[in-house]
Amino acid sequence: MRINKYLAECGVASRRACDKLIAEGHVKVNGKVAALGEDVRDGDDVTVDGNAVRRRLSHSYYLMNKPKGYVCTVKDDKDRKTVMQLLPAGAGRLFPVGRLDYDTEGMLLFTDDGDLAFRLTHPKNEIEKTYLVKIEGFITDAELNRLRTGIELDGKMTNKSRIRLISIDKRFTKLHVTIHEGRNRQVRRMFAAVGKHIVFLKRIKIGDMGLGSLERGAVRKLTPEEIFYLTNL
Repeated sequence: MRINKYLAECGVASRRACDKLIAEGHVKVNGKVAALGEDVRDGDDVTVDGNAVRRRLSHSYYLMNKPKGYVCTVKDDKDRKTVMQLLPAGAGRLFPVGRLDYDTEGMLLFTDDGDLAFRLTHPKNEIEKTYLVKIEGFITDAELNRLRTGIELDGKMTNKSRIRLISIDKRFTKLHVTIHEGRNRQVRRMFAAVGKHIVFLKRIKIGDMGLGSLERGAVRKLTPEEIFYLTNL
């Protein structure tokens, strides 16, 4: 088994995050610094920063309604609050599946299942995420068409997105935006590219699974039905 998959099954992090740990020399196999792509067998002594890791026979899955003002990292070098502080005591060694930026609210999954995290976040799987977006002022049909067909970010066009107008008043416009990429601050940057400022951003769905009545800042375990749904997307 490849070392990144093994670490993911141990609940260390997603495969991509494990690749970073390996590349930075944090991982050893039988006392030697591991290499990217290295194979691991049951019985090998695998450590991360000197701590032994073992494959897990079962996994944990949690859903959070992330409030703004928290970063989606285990630790923060700027001493900001992290989403890990909101997890219940005894939740175990979990990591967030993907990220929401500091000022974004909404649906955030946590697990120790690295394979599921990989499936939900890798661009090739095109898992849809839907956001509630509130912008200042109005938006024209031409601007909506640009957003739907693709916006150039960092020299590369975004994939097509689905956008639905929810409401318009004298000051603000609300929309639902569905994308299946995960570029850094993608939704905010897409709207900025057409001259629109987002004043509120909340992820409300992953696939067809939503937050339900979960209050801001609250966390709960996923139901068996939700776990089945996510693992079969």
